[in-house]
Amino acid sequence: MKILLLSDTHGHVDDWMVKHAEDVDEIWHAGDIGDLSVTDTLESIKPIKAVYGNIDNHLARVTHPQNQVFHCEGKKVVMTHIGGYPPQWHKRILPFIQATNPDIFICGHSHILKVIYDKNKNILHLNPGAAGLIGIHKVRTMLKFEIKHGDIKNMQIIEKELPKLQPHFSP
Repeated sequence: MKILLLSDTHGHVDDWMVKHAEDVDEIWHAGDIGDLSVTDTLESIKPIKAVYGNIDNHLARVTHPQNQVFHCEGKKVVMTHIGGYPPQWHKRILPFIQATNPDIFICGHSHILKVIYDKNKNILHLNPGAAGLIGIHKVRTMLKFEIKHGDIKNMQIIEKELPKLQPHFSP
């Protein structure tokens, strides 16, 4: 199973995302979708699993849950938007992690790409950074990887520079 993992699109979808979505089996979106046209566009290409984020409106919150818990190729996956990272887990997340006991924990929100293995909890933490144009990030990022028979393989960081702002001159 080939996965494209992205987050924090903030209403933006473009050819760069679409190109990377075309050669995977599923797309996972870790929140701050921004506009349902993003997930609609991606879902027209491949099946999508998504959660809503803190900037998402009532439409996204009705369409996508706050948390997803699912299995993929022998791995239990938990995905939410705000989760922190090991060992600085968000206070809401620590009991959820203990209750669900995932192999892979995915979140977004920070706009900082992180791949961390938590040895104490035996969890692979993934945050794909931000794929959209709005936020504190300087480079747009996504993760692409495979899960096969319980093994995670071929993880790639997908990067794209943010467009340069054009100076605005007024007469």
